[in-house]
Amino acid sequence: MIRALVLLAALAFSAPAWAIADPAEALPDPAQEARAVQIGSQLRCLVCQNESIEDSGADLARDLRKIVRQHVAAGETEAEITRWMVARYGDFVRLRPPFNWLTALLWASPIIALGVGIALATGLRRKAEPPAPLSTDEQQRLARLMEN
Repeated sequence: MIRALVLLAALAFSAPAWAIADPAEALPDPAQEARAVQIGSQLRCLVCQNESIEDSGADLARDLRKIVRQHVAAGETEAEITRWMVARYGDFVRLRPPFNWLTALLWASPIIALGVGIALATGLRRKAEPPAPLSTDEQQRLARLMEN
């Protein structure tokens, strides 16, 4: 019974991110609000980093949601708003950054590291040259040592 009450209290006090958003933030036009939500769901919260600004309860995310809604209300396109955000915060603000040489290097880095590791491992395991045969003096000395 106590566990159920604790669980119920935890659920009551942990509001989902969409409930955290201020209803006054919403645009009066439902179509514009839907566009703003769609654009905001593609932008990363710079505080939470793994949530969109629409899902985050952080203050910065709230500010970014307001900015997106201001741009939508001004009639800007999704590309213009995204371009503005990227110009201000960099490609990191996108939840799905564009594919370019830097992201290609990032994605290829495990393969590059594996290749370097294999190259080093095979280079270290080079077969050593067989030792030179013993000279006659060395053979005689070895024979004397083996007799003792």
